[in-house]
Parts: sequence; C-alpha cells; structure tokens
Amino acid sequence: DTTASRLRLAGLCFLLQILTIILFAVFVRYSPESSSGPCSQQLNCSWKNWDLGFQHPRFRHVHLQALLGFGLLVAFLGRYGPGSVAISILIVAFAIQWAVLIQGFLYFFLNGKIYVGAQSMVGADFCTAAVLISTGALLGRVNPMQMLLLTLLGVTLFSINEYVLLSLMGISDSGGCLTVHTFGAYFGLMVSRILHQPHMDKRKEQQDTGHQPDVFAVLGTIYLWIFWPSFASATTVRNNAEPWAVLNTYFSLAASTLAASVLSPVLYEESTLRMVQIQDATLAGAAVMGMAGEMLVTPFGALIAGFLAGLVPPLGFRFLTPVLRSRLKTQDTCGVHNVHGLPGILGALLGTLLTALATADAYGGRLELVFPLVAQGSRTATDQALCQLCALPVTLLLASLGGCLTGAVLKIKGLRSPPDTRCLENSGLREV
Repeated sequence: DTTASRLRLAGLCFLLQILTIILFAVFVRYSPESSSGPCSQQLNCSWKNWDLGFQHPRFRHVHLQALLGFGLLVAFLGRYGPGSVAISILIVAFAIQWAVLIQGFLYFFLNGKIYVGAQSMVGADFCTAAVLISTGALLGRVNPMQMLLLTLLGVTLFSINEYVLLSLMGISDSGGCLTVHTFGAYFGLMVSRILHQPHMDKRKEQQDTGHQPDVFAVLGTIYLWIFWPSFASATTVRNNAEPWAVLNTYFSLAASTLAASVLSPVLYEESTLRMVQIQDATLAGAAVMGMAGEMLVTPFGALIAGFLAGLVPPLGFRFLTPVLRSRLKTQDTCGVHNVHGLPGILGALLGTLLTALATADAYGGRLELVFPLVAQGSRTATDQALCQLCALPVTLLLASLGGCLTGAVLKIKGLRSPPDTRCLENSGLREV
C-alpha cells in the first residue's frame, strides 16, 4: 500500500532528523578559529595541516561532485531516473548530518564536544560519495526507507573503516581509492547479494534505457570531468606545492576516456560510442588515482594507469558481470563492481608499488606530507608499502561483514517491498 509506505518513510525521516538535532545540540560546536582544530593533537590524523582559506572553494567542488556527479550517475534507469535523483538527494541530506557526527566522534572529539569546521564538511562529503556508490548496486530493488537505513549503517561502517586505515594503520589514501571506491562498491555488492530475489533475474532492468538516461549520463560525466580533480585532491596537504593529485587525476581521466573508445567497437556491435560507456571509463580512471594521485606517478604513469583502468569497465560488463550474476547471485544495477570496485583494487596495488619506490630524494619536502611516518623515520618505505597493501584486505573484510549485517537488517519483514511491487517504476514516490 503506497500510502502506508509513504507514511512510514515520513515517520522514519522525522525520527532520524529529531535524533540528529538532539545529538548536534548535545555534542557539536564550531571549532575555534585560531587553531586548526583538535585534530592536530593526534599523531596521524588524515586531515591535519589544512589551509582552511584555500579549502572553501575546494569544499564547494567536492560538494558539487557528491550531489551532481554521483546524483546524476544513479539516474540512468529510464523509468527510475527522476525518482532516483530525488532519493539520492535525500540520502545526501541525511548522510552529511550523520557523517559529521560519526566522524566527529572519531577525529574531532575533545573535552566531550565535537568541533566542526571545513574539514568536517569535506569528510562528510567523502562519506556521502561512498554511500552513493553503494546504492548504485541496489537501485530499483530497495525502497526509500531501506535506502535511509542503508545510509545510517553505511556511514557508520565507512567512518570506522576510514579511521582504521588512516589513523590506526597510518596509510596514505587521499582520494579515497580504498575508503570511498573499494569500500562503497563491495559494501553495496554484499548488501545486494543478501537481498537477492530470484524473480528479479527475469526482469531485465539493465535494458531499461532510452533517451533520457543518456542525457543524465552526459551531464554526470561532464560534472565528473570538471570536479573530480578537486575531489581527488581535497584532503591533500599543500604548502604552496604543485597539486600532483589534480594533475595525475586529470591525465588519468583523459586516458581512460580514450580506452573506452578502443574497446567498445571490439566488444559491441553498435556503430556509435554510447555516453554511458564514456561515463564508466571516466569513473574508473578517477578511481584508480585515488591512492596514487598525490604520489610520484609521473604524468606518463598517470596516462598508463588511466588507460588500463578505462579498459576494466567494458571488459567487466562483457565477461565478468554475467558470471557474477549467475554464480554469486549479485544483482549489480549500476555495475559498481566494474566501475568502482575493480579500479579501486587496481589503484590500491598501484599505490602500494609507488609507496615501496618512494625515496627522500625523489619527494624532497613533499615526503613529510605524503608519508609522514616514513619522513619521521618511524617506518621504512617498505613497511609503509606493506601497510598500504594490508589495507586492501582490511577494507574488503569490513565492507563484506558490514554489507552482510546491513543486508540482514534491510531484510526485516516490515521494511521489504512485496515481491510484485514496482520498485523500478518508483510510482509511489513521484509522478512525472
């Protein structure tokens, strides 16, 4: 009954908003202007040494990227498009509030209060991006109530994973290669596996495309091109140094787009290159630079990495997705495994290799910014590389366990839509 489900959604939104308002009232305060926040007192906080004046335009880019870039990317299903954009904005609105709280307790908690500033906003947007990637694996098969609960649990688990990687293990992952792309993709895939419904296999939601999805894909891709270099470098520390993360991401995006054009005519019989294929390649090219972006990739290295990452989505959709769907029973609506998951793993391996090769001569004063523990002498480059490598299985484990837990919660009887419901049509949410 659509009225009952709408009322339940309204009730859940009301409860969550009242809860966050109470928690904000008790804990959240502005960080004092003079200091760079209580974070500086922690040994290895990922957000330290920020030049906050520089950060506000950077924050705007990250925020636009989370809302427009990711929001339009989930809008490719023809009948589901406008409704999914509405839900993605609902997710962003709740995820930002919840992430400020959860990350605040982990990073900015001092004397019983959370001190928020520009760092908190960028951190919350990174978290929101990971949750939006996860929802890409579930589009059309979960209702808005389940999406909100997925956001509640996803933000919490993302923040824990990020804290383990950045603060406890001391790894360098400025563009969210592991924390955003890999975690988001495998968390979403595991939830998708737990929520598997055999009758859905018969409905080809992937084929549900038309003119409108390509319009969304065009806009989403353009926003990615404009804002991703800022997104990738938003948490990198700069003391008037050249923004390597921006340059490397830029070159990687360019090469990945050409890679899509190389494989599409070989794998598909269509005469024209579809915009969705360029979009997937662009995302893969950005994901692969998440960890390596601020390292010494060199411009030609960034081109090679981007080109290889751009080959992953078309090959994945052609050969890997059918196997995963039939054997592992994952229904990955947006193909996040090919677009975020595999390029994220590739990026983590590239980052590990570059870390092992890092020397004080090559990096100069930048070594302290990219690998503070190596610069201080408490780790060798090899030790740091091993930590970077270990972060990959840790992320996969936390994403899988978290996904299983979240999937089990979303399967609770009162939350699920009845089997014959038109989740894809989304008619209960909007009239177009």
